[in-house]
Amino acid sequence: MKKYLVIGNPIEHSLSPLVHNYWMKKYSLSDSIYEKRKIEKKDLKNIIEEIKNDQINGMNVTVPFKKLIIPFLDDLTHLANLAQSVNTIYKKDNKIIGDNTDIEGFEQALKFIKFEAKNKVAFILGAGGVALSIILALKRLGIKKIFLSNRTNKEPEILKKNYSELEIIEWGKNPKFDLIINATSLGLNKNDVIKLDYESFGSDKVFYDVVYNPTKTNFLKSGDKMGNIIENGKMMFIYQAQLAFQIWTNIKPEIDDELIKILSND
Repeated sequence: MKKYLVIGNPIEHSLSPLVHNYWMKKYSLSDSIYEKRKIEKKDLKNIIEEIKNDQINGMNVTVPFKKLIIPFLDDLTHLANLAQSVNTIYKKDNKIIGDNTDIEGFEQALKFIKFEAKNKVAFILGAGGVALSIILALKRLGIKKIFLSNRTNKEPEILKKNYSELEIIEWGKNPKFDLIINATSLGLNKNDVIKLDYESFGSDKVFYDVVYNPTKTNFLKSGDKMGNIIENGKMMFIYQAQLAFQIWTNIKPEIDDELIKILSND
């Protein structure tokens, strides 16, 4: 039996097993199963050993381990190295490789909602493992300007060293933008609130939340209330999963209506 899984903490919210097991069934991979596992930082070394020993055949990584996992890997793909963030892991030629499918996943998600990033202004909340993936995706799509704000100062300054065009602003400040992205984990808990002056943002902006479960975070509710377009991270999640599945199986799975329906009903 081939075993795949996603690791994180928290992990209860993850719908990755639902998606991957759906595709495994659809493509008759009856010898494969996908699970989720809650781990601690101290478990990272041992879980990579499981991949080395073929106890695990492929792995996804979610918060807060996308950067923390890197020292335990043998090599990174070009995109994972650029982003310094890993969300997909596989074994090749006896080496454990870290990849990043978040970048292309986010690009595809913006195209899905027909958002034209070229010459627009983006405002990113958060500087964690997924933030740089979003920055890279936006740059590839021709974004004109990126503002970034984080609750602490250390991570944004590290990003600024490598991407001098970023404008770091104080948490709670409100620049003018076309697209605002919540790249923090605030929203995984239904009581989470991002305290911003939403009324000052106006309407007709795009509010994007990388959180996909719950489907409508308080951040998105606030944007919706002010007459903005809102989108959760479901399609980014599906697109990045599609790429990971292809890496592991050499099958590019179809994103069909039944899968969308399953996720919408979960």
